[in-house]
Amino acid sequence: MKLQQPTRLTLSQQVAAQLEELISSGKWPVGSRIPAEPELVNQLGVSRNTIREAVRALIHTGLLEAKPGDGTYVCSSSELRAAIQRRLRKSSVADTFEVRYCLEREAARLAAMRRTEEDIDKMRACLQRRNAALRSNDTAAYIKADLMLHQAVLAATYNGLLIDLYEHMADALLQSIDTAVDETLTIEPHHEAHHDMVEAIANSDPEAAEEAVRSYIEALQTSLHHREGRKANNEKHDKTCSNE
Repeated sequence: MKLQQPTRLTLSQQVAAQLEELISSGKWPVGSRIPAEPELVNQLGVSRNTIREAVRALIHTGLLEAKPGDGTYVCSSSELRAAIQRRLRKSSVADTFEVRYCLEREAARLAAMRRTEEDIDKMRACLQRRNAALRSNDTAAYIKADLMLHQAVLAATYNGLLIDLYEHMADALLQSIDTAVDETLTIEPHHEAHHDMVEAIANSDPEAAEEAVRSYIEALQTSLHHREGRKANNEKHDKTCSNE
């Protein structure tokens, strides 16, 4: 195959790269509205068409979202996050649980081999907040503390790619926690398994850490199956009643 000489970036591509850097660096945080088109034209010294092409390119990649009559907003901090989120929106909660299990199982194993004492202190602090939310029946605080605990475990792996993948899945993971939270708040083994996981990591026992993850994921999956079963039965009952 004959190789071709590389071409220079177009002006719109250069502008898109600058805007993407503002997004990935956090200067334009997720949820914020980007400057209006005339302001970008003045700041960058390019034409409106160039700005529009650059913005359209970032909308296509999932970094920006145009809201007619309102403006253009940052909806993701990276192309990877946007791509993962698009894919996860097509996935069932059950599929998300399985992927979550794969990531958290490996994270627990690696954390058990690499963690520092500071990592353990962070995990135990998150576990305490999680337990406190459980005792007070504060669902929102429980969900937040649960995710923070798992993020602390991921951080202890010191694997940047694994940490990024988990972080990019955060929204879907929050949904998976929220889906089963009403059930798991009453499942004692589920909570014991999280304590066991932290202690296994503290004891540098990767096998026990993996087993603890398997235990709480199975509890979550069981609660999900029960919930789906009740939902199906209720829908069947409502359909029967409507036919009578």
